[in-house]
Amino acid sequence: MRLWRWVLLLVALAALAAYGWHWVAADPGQVVIHLRGWRVQTTLVTAIVLLLLFWGLASLAWWVLRWPFGAVTRRQRRRSRQAFHDGIVAMAEGRFGEAERDLTRAARHVPQRVPALLAAARAAHARGDHKRALEALDEATQSAPQAARVLRARLLREEGRNAEALSLLSPQADAGTLPPGGWLELIHAALACDDMSRARGGLEPLRRSGVLDTEAFTALQQRVLVQALREAPGIDALHALWGEFSRAQRRSPDLVAVYAARVAAFGRPLPAMDEIESALRRQWSPQLVAVYGRMQGEDLETRLHRAEGWLDAHPGDAVLLTALGRMCVRIELWGKARQYLSRALSLEPTVDIWEAMGEAYAGQGNAVLAQQCYRNALRLTRGEPVEALPGGARPREGAVRIDPEKRNAHGVPQLPDDDSA
Repeated sequence: MRLWRWVLLLVALAALAAYGWHWVAADPGQVVIHLRGWRVQTTLVTAIVLLLLFWGLASLAWWVLRWPFGAVTRRQRRRSRQAFHDGIVAMAEGRFGEAERDLTRAARHVPQRVPALLAAARAAHARGDHKRALEALDEATQSAPQAARVLRARLLREEGRNAEALSLLSPQADAGTLPPGGWLELIHAALACDDMSRARGGLEPLRRSGVLDTEAFTALQQRVLVQALREAPGIDALHALWGEFSRAQRRSPDLVAVYAARVAAFGRPLPAMDEIESALRRQWSPQLVAVYGRMQGEDLETRLHRAEGWLDAHPGDAVLLTALGRMCVRIELWGKARQYLSRALSLEPTVDIWEAMGEAYAGQGNAVLAQQCYRNALRLTRGEPVEALPGGARPREGAVRIDPEKRNAHGVPQLPDDDSA
């Protein structure tokens, strides 16, 4: 298709040239130049051709005259580009001193002055010369103030000076003129300073900018919202913040877990229970089960009864068994607590389970076994083998392990996987 376009264009130009030639041949015109006794007479077409030829010769002469003077500039341009290339490579390889030297040399060439100065500031900061880094940023600010401001905030953050970084970016954030990288630095600095209003305010501009992909932005947003819930100063502020979340955010297990834990910590366990139970009806989450088992309150027997009902659909869930054991410990059902925790240990021994088992034995006054459980928890944190409890609470080496019955989300039993196939 492109070839036919060129063919049609050439045909049109040929037709136009033929028509123009006939038009000029009918009346070529006449040009007469008379100056101090000199008289030149020619046709209009010839005069135009001569003018174009003169213009071409004059341009060629001017280029020849300028060429020696431009040789120095061209040499400087080549050396600056090479220095910029060498500086970037040296910085990537960790040779920050050489990188700063090459990039400073490359900054002498105006077209690449700004990127060279920004990279030189990064190299100087990497090798610990903070004064030189700030000087390079001051020079870059004259041509690229936004880029220099974002990089300055990043360097301040890397030095642990988050409050200064936040103060540097806040005026531009209030005016809504921060570039995408500035919003990202603002959020990180605000998180470090526990300024959740600033952090949450930067999420929407950052999302619109598209600087992060969906997964990275979702992870950052989750981090901001989790910290905002944890930093809520009171129960009213916590409820108001939770009400501002979208429906999808209020269904996130991570956010539900933090919200429920905070609500329970303010002495309101019933709303926390409702949120967790609603979330578990939508989707099973061991994280929410663990929070459910740790919540304080006077309704432990009701909560225990509800959690025991989940065993029908999740009989082999170690987190659920641990939560049941913890609730039994708090209401002093020592035998039942040990039964649940022993099953959990046979499935997935963890520090949390050993600590809960130690609490169960301690509540019964069995200090010896309680200390052994606590020692096992400490051994697990160090990666050391644990000591089996009397009665086989921990499977022996080489013993045949019988997996618990597996059921789907509707409570229907499922056949075990055939690993021998």
